[in-house]
Amino acid sequence: MGLKRLDKLIALNCNVSRKDARKLIKDAAVTVNSRTVLRAEELVDPEVDDITVKGYNFTAKEHIYIMLNKPKGVVSATRDPAKKTVVDIIPDELRRKSIFPAGRLDRDTTGLLIITDDGAFAHRIMSPAHHVFKTYEAVLSFPIDENDIEKLESGITLGDGTECLPAKVKSFTVDGLPAAEIRIREGKYHQVKRMFLALGNKVESLRRVQIGSLKLDPSLVEGECRELTENELELVFIDE
Repeated sequence: MGLKRLDKLIALNCNVSRKDARKLIKDAAVTVNSRTVLRAEELVDPEVDDITVKGYNFTAKEHIYIMLNKPKGVVSATRDPAKKTVVDIIPDELRRKSIFPAGRLDRDTTGLLIITDDGAFAHRIMSPAHHVFKTYEAVLSFPIDENDIEKLESGITLGDGTECLPAKVKSFTVDGLPAAEIRIREGKYHQVKRMFLALGNKVESLRRVQIGSLKLDPSLVEGECRELTENELELVFIDE
């Protein structure tokens, strides 16, 4: 990353303005390698120097990548005048001004969502050209049969004539209820629900459990999140 101005680095990593970052430095709330620093323009190396703000130690990063177990009722957006967004529920210690969801889940869909401030990374996840599969578990009104699976895996056409890329599908049950695992590499509006609707079926509940080979951390309850590790980031772009 190289040398960076201390005030800019604090603003980036602590979700504060440059003005507020300079005030923190002026108020002697910032140390670099255990030394109190009072100059906002001081250059530091975030990959080498030990930086604390109000006693909180952080490893400065150019970008942040967060795994969120999205709860029902929260919208996949950065802001909404009437509804709570996925950015709203990110805790302060992980939040940056420029974070956004890499893709979206419907308001009533739960599960794995990545929050980041890295636009290029998000584009790789969302673009069908990169073939990043997303895996969902859908509880259905009716069981699917081999004929249904064949239609989905061949590339089903939706009710409005939209053609979907071939999916990968498995049938199973959840607490005795009919369900299916479906893997797709697109993100059309309500796509999974519309795919099953084209079969005359209905999705009763939907949960995303995997992106690429990255699986949702089972220790995260709905609404909880944590930073992704470097190894987990690599899994996003590895297909099983």
